[in-house]
Amino acid sequence: MLLLAVDTATPAVTVALHDGTSVVAESGQVDARRHGELLLPAVDRVLAEAGTALDAVTDVVVGVGPGPYTGLRVGLVTAAAFGSALSVPVHGLCTLDGLAYAAGRAGLEGPFAVATDARRKEVYWARYDDPRTRVTGPAVDRPADIAGQLAGLPVVGAGAVLYPEAFPDAREPEHVSAGALAALAAERLAAGEELLPPQPLYLRRPDAQVPKNYKVVTPK
Repeated sequence: MLLLAVDTATPAVTVALHDGTSVVAESGQVDARRHGELLLPAVDRVLAEAGTALDAVTDVVVGVGPGPYTGLRVGLVTAAAFGSALSVPVHGLCTLDGLAYAAGRAGLEGPFAVATDARRKEVYWARYDDPRTRVTGPAVDRPADIAGQLAGLPVVGAGAVLYPEAFPDAREPEHVSAGALAALAAERLAAGEELLPPQPLYLRRPDAQVPKNYKVVTPK
């Protein structure tokens, strides 16, 4: 097994290779505006570091969000293209689950919550009993509206850092790691679990909308 994992659902552009036992190479860069130009070079770096070629990949894993539309679709489209070109399965994982799993590897046991930046003064969030078990969410809300539900819990992710008044016990990691995503996917696949389809979790409508009363122009 050689898993290629990518995630662009947050400002982090992150890529990793996992051999079914451990992460063999990983790359991550935080830049909310350059997902499209950073992802493929990151894949090249990871393959070079591992000393392998793309055609050795047996599975592709992609973070399906939730996340903003523009960034999230970069990873999903790239994963789909690799899956098609290599004729290998493409598996989806909730990005928040990847963050929760990474927090567990850093020593956080639970219960806790994960929150990432959803913009518009909102967060994408979910609650966990432990690093592998999500019990609510994912959802998108204003921090003040869920502060009571999460009172007393550590909160992992950039959402906690952005809104300390709502989430006073912020914990690392701040951004998702493709290494954690790949490790979680490998664990679940080895256990015979079915992963998510590689479809986006947007949780809300995109900003761009087709005008309702636009003028129809017909040729003369």
